[in-house]
Amino acid sequence: MVATQESVLEAAKKIRAGGIVVYPTDTVYGLGCDPFNVNAVARLIKVKGDRQKPLPVLFQTISSVKRVAYFTKKAQLLADAFWPGPLTLVLKRKPLVPDIVTAGLDSVGVRIPKHNVALELISLSGGYLVGTSANISGQKPPATAQEVAQKLGTLVDLIIDAGATPLRKESTIIDLISKKPRLLRIGPVSAKAIANVLDVQIDEFAVT
Repeated sequence: MVATQESVLEAAKKIRAGGIVVYPTDTVYGLGCDPFNVNAVARLIKVKGDRQKPLPVLFQTISSVKRVAYFTKKAQLLADAFWPGPLTLVLKRKPLVPDIVTAGLDSVGVRIPKHNVALELISLSGGYLVGTSANISGQKPPATAQEVAQKLGTLVDLIIDAGATPLRKESTIIDLISKKPRLLRIGPVSAKAIANVLDVQIDEFAVT
C-alpha cells in the first residue's frame, strides 16, 4: 500500500492485533511487529529464516527507550548527536523486554529512526516496533518496497510503500555495554564521528 495516513493507520491496527508489517525507515525497509507480543515475534523470526541474532527495537521518543533499556551518559551523548538517525545503540536491557527479542542476551539494540512514516507508525502502534531489516536472513537488506514484495509479499500482512529509503544501507551499531564502546556494524554514522562525540577511541577492527 502507498504510504498514506490511512495505510499507516491500517498497519498500526495489524501490529496491535499481532500482525507483521513492512515499513520504510531512513536506512532500509523494516520488518516490524509488537516486540512485547511473543507470538508475533516468533512469527517474524520464522519469516526472516534462520536467525539467531537479537532483534533491534525502534522508538519514537527517548522516554520510551528508557522504559526498556538502561540509558547511560554515553547513550545520551550519542542520542543527542545522531537521533533521530541511523545509529543503533546496544544497551543493557530491562526485564520488560521478552527474551525472544534479545535472543536471550542481557542487551537490546535501540534506535529512533529519521523517517516520518516510521515514526508515525511507531506512535500509532504503542511506541515500540521491532526494527529488523525486511529480508530473509543473509540476503541484501531492501531499499524499496518492490524488493520486499518479491521476497516476503505473501508472508507479511501489509507493506507500506514510501519509495526508496534515503540512505539505502543499514544503521551503524555501537555496543555501549562494555567499558570501551565496540563498533558492531559500520553504517552511515562513522567510527570517527562516534569517537568525536564520546571523546574515546573506537576500534574499527572490532567490527564483527
